[in-house]
Amino acid sequence: MKTTILRLGQQLGRLAGLTPVIVRVIVGFMMFAHGVDKLSGGVAGIAGFGEFLSSAGLPAGLLLAWFVTLLELVGGVMLIVGLLSRVIAGLMTVELLVAIALVTGQAGLISGDQGVGYERDLAYIAGFLVVLLLGPGRPSLDHLLGFEEARPALIPAKE
Repeated sequence: MKTTILRLGQQLGRLAGLTPVIVRVIVGFMMFAHGVDKLSGGVAGIAGFGEFLSSAGLPAGLLLAWFVTLLELVGGVMLIVGLLSRVIAGLMTVELLVAIALVTGQAGLISGDQGVGYERDLAYIAGFLVVLLLGPGRPSLDHLLGFEEARPALIPAKE
């Protein structure tokens, strides 16, 4: 049994370099979808989102709503193609930390019947941390344009 598990670990370890690419594309697509939802009028659209941000005590709610929406839309696409990936992942991490502090954190980790708690935000942040720490992976525009040169330093499985 131990030998089988070790062999499986070695085989999967050979694919570990794909992890940043897979995570980057998934979180990029999901954030893009959130931006599309805001832009297309979901949950009262950008104006409603801006009013919500103002009611939470944030200044310039509508301006901030546009910033968040564009970050999710454009930043989502940039993550998908791997352009300025670490910067975008950092900005989205800050966005979600603010969301936890002002909104979802009040509902608790898992809010039950009150909607979404901050578990979803933490899952996104985990994905963004993969991109921040390991880089965008290959293929990415960051590598093609010379913004990233290194491959993630992953510990190889013992042979």
